[in-house]
Amino acid sequence: MSNRPDPKPRSAYKAFRKIPTRWADNDVYGHVNNVTYYAWFDTAVNAELVERGVLDVEQGAIIGLVVETQCRYFAPLSFPQTVEAGVRVAKLGTSSVRYEVGIFAQGSDEPAAEGHFVHVYVDRETRRPVPLPEDWRTVLDGLT
Repeated sequence: MSNRPDPKPRSAYKAFRKIPTRWADNDVYGHVNNVTYYAWFDTAVNAELVERGVLDVEQGAIIGLVVETQCRYFAPLSFPQTVEAGVRVAKLGTSSVRYEVGIFAQGSDEPAAEGHFVHVYVDRETRRPVPLPEDWRTVLDGLT
């Protein structure tokens, strides 16, 4: 018997982003390489924060540093598929956020992979943790 949790369905996620696979994403085994999934996680979360107006990657006072990450795989994906990355906030702390991301083949209700990462938000200059500002909390609450 496995203690592996069941994957979350599409309905568990609050925001979605379409991401086309690239020729270079496939590995020698004919499917998307595992490291690509982590790039999709970063793309989905950070693009959502930029589009919602809270993350300024070039000049913002705070930045997120990844302190933990994990990915579980359920089904292969390969070029030229388009994937849909679902994002949700699973835990919102004072200066940290646990994001969960589901990677779905376009139109599928079951994820091909799912994972999480934890950002600790820090002052851009000092790299010391800072409390999340209220506008961030409002945006992140909308993703829970």
